[in-house]
Amino acid sequence: MEAFYTIQGEGAWQGHAAYFIRLGGCDVGCVWCDVKESWDAAAHPMVSIENMVSEASKNASRIAVITGGEPLMYQLDNLTDTLKKAGFRTHIETSGAYPLSGAWDWICFSPKKFKKPDESIYFQADELKVIVYHASDFRFAESFEPYMKKECCLLLQPEWSRVDKMMPLIVEYVKANPQWQASLQTHKYMNIP
Repeated sequence: MEAFYTIQGEGAWQGHAAYFIRLGGCDVGCVWCDVKESWDAAAHPMVSIENMVSEASKNASRIAVITGGEPLMYQLDNLTDTLKKAGFRTHIETSGAYPLSGAWDWICFSPKKFKKPDESIYFQADELKVIVYHASDFRFAESFEPYMKKECCLLLQPEWSRVDKMMPLIVEYVKANPQWQASLQTHKYMNIP
């Protein structure tokens, strides 16, 4: 769908320069999605892996973040292999709705209630990032915690339009459950993509 060079705005790698490759296509259907134009894969032109990696290589950072839409709708082995050969760290941001493919240096697993995740991602995730839209989302987050590896970062992030309402709840939750951390979409505060 698009590719751009920016600062990682959320999660454990927040603040790092990274090249984002956003793949078109998503059938998860998050109500709050801020890139709904990514949902229809047919609305975006096909781009070769070689062209994606060539464009990524024009930037100083060697972190490539594959996101969507839902990137795991596609088999990603060739893309990650080509990025790695070009010297990139490969990161993915996924709901985990499809089986994991690709070779990853960092896996951000952000499960959604709208489509059950594939269990292949559970023990491989480096970061579990749950979007808090309702108070019930804390229980949803807790349901994944036992399946994450010990060193997995556990993050709670308020949905952007409800940050004023949800952040106080997240703060209190994290104080009572210190294995979790609060996360923000800092790129929205910085007004960058």
